[in-house]
Amino acid sequence: MATSFKTLTTEDIQNTRTLLHEAVPITGSIFSGTYTDLPPPAATSEQNIKNYSHGMFQSVYDYPYLSSSANHIVDISVGVNSGSLYGLGGATFTGSGGMIQQQQKAQIYSNMAQVLVGYTPSGTIRQFDEDGVHTDGNKLDQCYFLNFSRLLSKDEIQYQSFQMNFSVEPNSSASGSIQATTCVAIAKDVSGSRNLKVNSPAGEYNVLYLSASGDTSEFQGDVIPYAGPGVVGSGGGVEQLQPCGLIYYQAGIAVLTSSMFKVALSGGLLSNELVAGAGTEGRVIMDPRTGTDLWGIDELLMTGSISGSANAFRQRVQNITFNNTTELNSTIYFCRANASEFNFSSNPTYLSQSKIFVKEVRADEPISYITTVGLYGSSNELMAVGKLSEPLKKTPSNEFTLRVRLDY
Repeated sequence: MATSFKTLTTEDIQNTRTLLHEAVPITGSIFSGTYTDLPPPAATSEQNIKNYSHGMFQSVYDYPYLSSSANHIVDISVGVNSGSLYGLGGATFTGSGGMIQQQQKAQIYSNMAQVLVGYTPSGTIRQFDEDGVHTDGNKLDQCYFLNFSRLLSKDEIQYQSFQMNFSVEPNSSASGSIQATTCVAIAKDVSGSRNLKVNSPAGEYNVLYLSASGDTSEFQGDVIPYAGPGVVGSGGGVEQLQPCGLIYYQAGIAVLTSSMFKVALSGGLLSNELVAGAGTEGRVIMDPRTGTDLWGIDELLMTGSISGSANAFRQRVQNITFNNTTELNSTIYFCRANASEFNFSSNPTYLSQSKIFVKEVRADEPISYITTVGLYGSSNELMAVGKLSEPLKKTPSNEFTLRVRLDY
């Protein structure tokens, strides 16, 4: 009679890994405008935006955050390198409000750099670098940090899937027309898995590049053009992408430079023609304030609060899309019932008066019905049970291979 247990060999066990992806669209209306008491920019409160007493970052939810249905989407913060021109002890601005939260902005930058960039051999914290190679190239001294929730990013953000569309209309904030569509820029991950960088304590990452959403056949030098109404690029040739930030896949964090909101003459990435004749003193207005006290991105990050800087950024976002990744690890057990195996049952009802119940005459083949597969440990302790959708008739004239998969 066949035994009830069969030992699985290494050939019967296989380990696999499957990557599952979900598309995550985040609309600009969720970032700004859906749950306000008044139409923007007059809105005094946004019910899905949570600010904290510590003032170090701002949280965005997809519903009013006091609702039981609310899901946390992203935390937004800003950081300034303390050793840069606009860091502690650097340049100052004379606009209204004075210097606000400069120490906290330096701490945010330092903390994020420790986690995402790491340390030099001498023990100092590295700066964020626009190309990720930590050479003497351009550093990202003023950054927005988007820390996406685990609910959205899951195990990691899929390579070459991140894209953020945002307005760089010079007067959009000042005129009250947030998320204006006349001048739209795109920060995107175009390298994907081809040139992954692995010199981060937080895992794999890559460079985000800035592009225009409209006609990209014109550019000014190597500065990204924006061919919206009244904005005409000069020169010709092919589009040249500019590094504008970093995307950390496993950490689910995007780091974006403030230069995305500055023209080339001010050290930014935008075409100088973007603000030509716009009366904005060569700046993209991020916070209108009152009277003639119009703040560009430098003034905002120096003189504005972290929450205020996050508000100005949110009102520029049109949408953010990426694919998340769930890593599904599986162990597959091939349970083989050969012709001479599992043709009998140890169930007491299988016998009647010492005779096999399913046999009418002595010459009949034994029959069993397989309904369950049990996986046992080394001491024959039951570890897992798999049920079949219907019983399988097993006789000495047939064989089965049952595939049992454990996911974790």
